[in-house]
Amino acid sequence: MSKRQTALLGLASLATAAVTVTAGILPATRAIAGPTLNGAGATFPASIYERWFAQYADKTGTKVNYQSVGSGAGIKQFIAGTVDFGASDAPMSEAEIAKVSRGVQQLPMTSGAIAVAYNQPGCDLKLTQKQLADIFLGKIKNYSQVGCKAGPINVVRRSDGSGTTYNFTNSLAAFSPEWKKEVGVAKSVQWPTGIGAKGNEGVSETIKRTKGGLGYIELSYAKEQNLVTAAIQNRAGQFVKPTAESAAAALAEIDLGADLVESDPNPAGKGSYPIVSYTWILAYKTGSGTKAIDLRKLFDYMISPAAQSQAPSIGYVAIPAKVQKQVKAAIRNIK
Repeated sequence: MSKRQTALLGLASLATAAVTVTAGILPATRAIAGPTLNGAGATFPASIYERWFAQYADKTGTKVNYQSVGSGAGIKQFIAGTVDFGASDAPMSEAEIAKVSRGVQQLPMTSGAIAVAYNQPGCDLKLTQKQLADIFLGKIKNYSQVGCKAGPINVVRRSDGSGTTYNFTNSLAAFSPEWKKEVGVAKSVQWPTGIGAKGNEGVSETIKRTKGGLGYIELSYAKEQNLVTAAIQNRAGQFVKPTAESAAAALAEIDLGADLVESDPNPAGKGSYPIVSYTWILAYKTGSGTKAIDLRKLFDYMISPAAQSQAPSIGYVAIPAKVQKQVKAAIRNIK
């Protein structure tokens, strides 16, 4: 045997040993790599989605790439068919659904409160529903008008198309006839006042660095950034802070209907925080090929009690058990 043949034989033996060792290690540490799924949309659920996706990858080897680009952009990508699933804090409209030839299944996957966060030290802000609308109408401009030490209110709001904006403006329209008439409800509106920022992340950061800043963000972002939140008057006349408990009390009053997309912009219930929202996964009913199985398994994990139980610790609200069952049944519509 030549020296070259001997050297090659030695290298082959080392390679075989390496594969044997690796094969022995993989099952104990991480699942073997599987398919990759791509999604895009709402910033609100990004924190918990990314946690779930990482856990699911460890369990199954299926990697999920999620772009936190906002509900409006997520719906556009979903309609264009450039992703395997979308995500939105507002259900798709009938006009949007009509553009998707593969059919649409909307799945409420998590929920939470939309908090009014502010940066005004020493101020314990309690707002009536009218006062809140008047701040975003630009009629209340100073903290002294709402019982705090004088200082300008610097409104911060979304600059991008957003399901959070849709839900927040939907509540403002329920709180204020003037808001409903003058501004209305949409993922993007003509704001009467304020500084624009992109995503829940951008609004949170802008409030934090702006003296007198005040804006609307999902509760999970307020917790993450250690921002102070206002108590908002509910339908019962109580001033309630946004918490997992007060949001759950409100969400328990909402009937999502047969299509799982109904909402209530000012829910009843004692102890309810009045600005709450579900957030939806947007799935194709047909045309996903072999990925349909992977998508069903992923969504089954996300709606499972094990995944949902993690929600309160990071500022979200678990989907009620009754709704979990409805979602599990709806997942079967993905082919």
